[in-house]
Amino acid sequence: MYTAEISRTSPSAFLFIIDQSGSMDERMETEQTKAQFVADVLNKTLYQLVIRCTRADGVRNYFDVGVIAYGDSVRSGFAGALGGKILHPLSDIEANPLRIEERVKRVPDGAGGLVDQPTKFPVWFDPTSSGGTPMTAAMRTAAEAIVEWCDAHPSSYPPTIIHVTDGASTDGDPSAVADALKQMSTSDGECLLFNLHISTAGGQPVVFPSSDNGLDEYGRLLFSMSSAFPGHLVQVARDKGYESVSSESRFFGYKAGYEAIVDFFDIGTRASNLR
Repeated sequence: MYTAEISRTSPSAFLFIIDQSGSMDERMETEQTKAQFVADVLNKTLYQLVIRCTRADGVRNYFDVGVIAYGDSVRSGFAGALGGKILHPLSDIEANPLRIEERVKRVPDGAGGLVDQPTKFPVWFDPTSSGGTPMTAAMRTAAEAIVEWCDAHPSSYPPTIIHVTDGASTDGDPSAVADALKQMSTSDGECLLFNLHISTAGGQPVVFPSSDNGLDEYGRLLFSMSSAFPGHLVQVARDKGYESVSSESRFFGYKAGYEAIVDFFDIGTRASNLR
């Protein structure tokens, strides 16, 4: 399982499900709101996917990519030319950012210090925070898109769904829909559902646990909704310092701060076997 080559004729898919409820306006250690920080990490992740799949002949469509946002409604997280449907070929993502911002990043100056360097930063996904947390409806929207994708790509590396939330569902128990989503499959394996709960409360986050011991009721729910850690990503996680990760772990994080959020996105989008 999870060994299919990813190519232009046999792509895989990444679907991000992002909580944009009212509580996402709380500020993190970075001084950004949770909504702003997650949007930045997602936009950077999309840009890195584009770079990873760019060759001399342009952006190769190794992946279809989509974003579902949920708060006061459940909708595509993309707008403009990408707003009409959930999943898009990566070349369409590359061609249709909402805008290009100029950001500043700190880079080595060659003399042991750091210097600010302007850099272009494409933005596809804007932060907002309003309304409740209709997680069940968001999962249902994801399932509709994923079942259609799997039917169209029966032998591909299965889709990866990365869900980020800061609170409990306000429209019922999402676990049945999440279980159905995880059971959707191609001949290469079942879909991967990764769940990340983020928090501004501080304390020690729980990242990639192998059991739900010590978690509260909501943490146990998200743990149960999460896929087991794919074997080919175990070493990627260990290389980032998560030394206890094994195939017994769940791809799940609870009460994560900004460092764990960045790592979660990075490890979760490391599909292998690009051709």
